[in-house]
Amino acid sequence: MLTENAEIISNTKLKDEYYKVTFRASDIVSENILAGHFVHVKISGLEEKILRRPFSVFNVVKSDVLEIVYKVVGAGTKHFSSLEPGVKCNILGPLGNPYTYPVNSEIPVLVAGGYGSAAMYLIAKNSCNPGILLIGARNSKELILIEEYRQLGFKIKIATDDGSSGHKGLVTDLMEKYCKNQYKIYGCGPNPMMYTMVRMLNSRSVAGELSLDHAMCCGVGGCYTCVVKVKDGRGGWKYSRTCKEGPVFKSSEIYI
Repeated sequence: MLTENAEIISNTKLKDEYYKVTFRASDIVSENILAGHFVHVKISGLEEKILRRPFSVFNVVKSDVLEIVYKVVGAGTKHFSSLEPGVKCNILGPLGNPYTYPVNSEIPVLVAGGYGSAAMYLIAKNSCNPGILLIGARNSKELILIEEYRQLGFKIKIATDDGSSGHKGLVTDLMEKYCKNQYKIYGCGPNPMMYTMVRMLNSRSVAGELSLDHAMCCGVGGCYTCVVKVKDGRGGWKYSRTCKEGPVFKSSEIYI
């Protein structure tokens, strides 16, 4: 974990309210960023907002560039989207417990809700074999990064709540046929979706790795604001920090 004043190279709109920001951050990139890692960003020009903002790492380019995909959801990210090349933001990272990559003949199945596809992109990029992306959103306007996955040889299956693209319904509806041990299952999306995945995987004794979302403050495990329930190994549960022990947990560890 390092801190670095990283310079914005570009900050562009992908579609609708989704943006991709590219930072030159050679020190943090040198720390071996993996899928599921996040960085804690002090957004330049928001001095009155003392808390950093956590963002999953979307991509690492060469030896000194990292990319983040984010959605404008409030005043902080709205200001973030206005920052121009040359502006520097202080970044802390890489943070958190990452995904493990597929090995040998494992076929990855990535189950993404909303912009959960951004957090799992490095899995696809580093996979031994092309896999499947199951991506769900409220409507077709909320679907992002599909072409980036296609360029890596991934098959794409889509679900939208309103039926404007692909299957009308939940992305977990598409997951049933892949709940087999020949696949390695990954998930990232809203917590209710993750808990549905936990039930599906555990009832079939299939392993999975899921990223749990929770509001964070310190990002380094000190404040215990971001805790979720995990199994304690004795039939009960305990709290675990999504910024430290997570955000990625084995599906068999998550308590529901």
